[in-house]
Amino acid sequence: MDLRKLKKLIDLVEESGIAELEVTEGEEKVRIVKHTTVAAPQTYMIPQAAPGAVPPVAREKSTVFDDDDLDDEPEEPQGEVVKSPMVGTFYRAASPTSDPFVEVGSTVKAGDPLCIVEAMKLLNEIESDFSGTIKEILVENGQPVEYGEPLFIIG
Repeated sequence: MDLRKLKKLIDLVEESGIAELEVTEGEEKVRIVKHTTVAAPQTYMIPQAAPGAVPPVAREKSTVFDDDDLDDEPEEPQGEVVKSPMVGTFYRAASPTSDPFVEVGSTVKAGDPLCIVEAMKLLNEIESDFSGTIKEILVENGQPVEYGEPLFIIG
């Protein structure tokens, strides 16, 4: 679907009193949902499965704990945590041939770009909310991220 059409649909949902809009164009389907607690509408694209495709099977993780494990407290990260504002794919650089925006030990100011999260073929530059030094990068390049998932620790 053309980005201009998608933008017009988002604007239509924002300006009108409707809470949800779903449009199907060929094999593409777009669903725009407006939540009253969120300032902007959220847009979801539902991929169409190929005929005969079988969805992957979810696996459950099992964990075995010893009594000794209960005494250990997990270490809390020291510093400010930058979280993903959306679901998408995490990229450390603007392109595969570019240098990463930041490395561990890099000094950043509030508003400096840290990474890109790609959502629905749109590249969203994620900026730092804090000034400081990058203490830890918690996500690997090309890894999918969830809304609210910690990405960086800045101290």
